[in-house]
Amino acid sequence: MKRLSLFAILAIFALAVYGQEPKFAPVDASPADIVYYPLNAAKVKDGSTPLIKLIYSRPSKKGREIFGVLEQFDKVWRVGANECTEIRFYTRASIGGKYIKAGTYSLFAIPARDKWTLIINRQTDRWGAFSYNQDQDVVRVEVPVKTLDKPVEVLSVTFTAQPQGANMVLAWDRTQVELPIAIK
Repeated sequence: MKRLSLFAILAIFALAVYGQEPKFAPVDASPADIVYYPLNAAKVKDGSTPLIKLIYSRPSKKGREIFGVLEQFDKVWRVGANECTEIRFYTRASIGGKYIKAGTYSLFAIPARDKWTLIINRQTDRWGAFSYNQDQDVVRVEVPVKTLDKPVEVLSVTFTAQPQGANMVLAWDRTQVELPIAIK
């Protein structure tokens, strides 16, 4: 009788657990995206591999003034929304004359009106820039700001090929910056 009671209790518990449906998080307002260099390298079927991979969340302008207001000048920004943007180098690279080992890093920026400081940092898996630690910086590079004629609604990143590697191009609102990356 004890075995039958135990079996009945386990069966009821199993049915109760099986009958519950999982609760999924709603779609994020700033969805994550991935960009590779060479572009679409991960999708190519010729056996080539990417040299750089960037994972970032894409916030939208939504009628807001972005730089200087939403993202304040002269303060560290995570370059995107949600978790820190991560950049992975599949091979050794050089930024601003400094070599960077293959590996995964985070990307931060300090926006200003006429120039940005772009930062490659060892910290990964962080939310925002709240726990940013300057002591973990691998390299900091100042790049000029280009003012765009038409605003870019959603933060966008791409790579443009250069003779020595690529430029990582970031644009949002009426602001664009480019970070030269030499591939070794």
